[in-house]
Amino acid sequence: MKSAVETLNPTRVRLTVEVPFEELKDSLDAAYKKINQQVTVKGFRKGKIPARVIDQRFGRGAVLEEAVNDALPKFYTDAVNEGELNVLGQPEVDIKELKDGELLSFTAEVDVRPEITIPDYSGIEVTVDAAEVSDEDVDKSVEQLRDRFASTSAVERAAADGDVVTVDLEARIDGEVLEDGVANGIDYVIGSGDLLDGIDAAVTGLEAGGEATFTSELKGGSAEGKAAEVTVKVSEVKARELPELDDDFAQTASEFDTLEELRADSRKRLVSMKQYDQATQAQERVLDELVKLVEVPVPEKLLADEIETRTHNLENHQLPQMGMDLAQYLQIQGKTREEFDSETEEQAVKGIKTQFILDELVNREKLNVNQEELTEHLMRRAQSSGMSPDQFAQAVVEGGQVPMLVGEVARGKALAAVVEAAKVVDTNGETVDLDDEEGDAEATEAATETVEAAESAEAPAAESGDDEAKPTA
Repeated sequence: MKSAVETLNPTRVRLTVEVPFEELKDSLDAAYKKINQQVTVKGFRKGKIPARVIDQRFGRGAVLEEAVNDALPKFYTDAVNEGELNVLGQPEVDIKELKDGELLSFTAEVDVRPEITIPDYSGIEVTVDAAEVSDEDVDKSVEQLRDRFASTSAVERAAADGDVVTVDLEARIDGEVLEDGVANGIDYVIGSGDLLDGIDAAVTGLEAGGEATFTSELKGGSAEGKAAEVTVKVSEVKARELPELDDDFAQTASEFDTLEELRADSRKRLVSMKQYDQATQAQERVLDELVKLVEVPVPEKLLADEIETRTHNLENHQLPQMGMDLAQYLQIQGKTREEFDSETEEQAVKGIKTQFILDELVNREKLNVNQEELTEHLMRRAQSSGMSPDQFAQAVVEGGQVPMLVGEVARGKALAAVVEAAKVVDTNGETVDLDDEEGDAEATEAATETVEAAESAEAPAAESGDDEAKPTA
């Protein structure tokens, strides 16, 4: 077999392959054997029909076609490996010449991973929010805890801000009650904003047995985003009584003996949360700067496939779970279809570039993934999927997805290395030392999550080829 590679553009090549006919012998034998099992010829036992009879009865062309279809994947893969190509997607194969007993010649056009050069990225500098926790932040945190320990008692008076009202709701559109527009016995804290817009004004001033009607945009269900006429009936009004903020409360609501210790712990947790947010911001913003820094050609077909995949998943999986279609989603988002398509393309381009750049860094820096890192990533993915680690691991192995998970962690390690080399300052101009906040394993896993978000969990995976000549993106 002889093969040659012609570069059509930075992301696409044409392979020209010539195969001497003798190299088709195994495939020809397999073709005759297959046809033997499929046909019946009077005077011959099934599977024992001579090749010359098959040629006479069914035509040599049918045999050659079967043989070529069997042989093409192997010869294509051999040509890919010989040319040391990193292909993306399925090839477009064209048989140029098939001379019985002499030669098979074909071409295959296919997208390839572009060669990219990553410049020095140590000069990347990003700004993140300061990890500042004020006394007001601590007060709010303690108040939220205090609110959870509030007691209630029924009162015979009009409902006021902060009271708990038990209500029945009925939503109508064009005078018709929605099938999923009725809810009974809901407890609602007036002023919390946890239900529909307008309900606070409607129930304030009502006593048990009172009702009111208001118009509100529905936040869920079959008519999400639409304006409905909502009738609310109050069946009970309860006053809330908050516990005193003292040491007794601290002992009841926590493992601490004093309110001062409780507040100190609240501050510590808030600082930790702010520092986690800092690390996430740093990863996202460093990744954005890295993508801007590197010139990456994007294969047109790969981009088109990625856009189609993202749109399909949104329309057929994500939105139906929320009870809406794309038109309703765009209305809620306040976007036109053109704006949606443009944003989807922008996100797809970023996802593809992110993977290409980080994969190049993985190769350049020779980053490896150890068992501990892979296990930690697998457990997090299992948790997010709602499966047990054992179930998820079995599904990953059976689906041949272990290399995909390894790639995700490796790209996370690459991003973590770039973040480590970058300069990160907060909005006060202070240098942020992320190493103080996370260990290596935690930093890698956090960076992996950031990469997944950028790739939208649908980023293209590139293979060098397979035994079916169907490399997948």
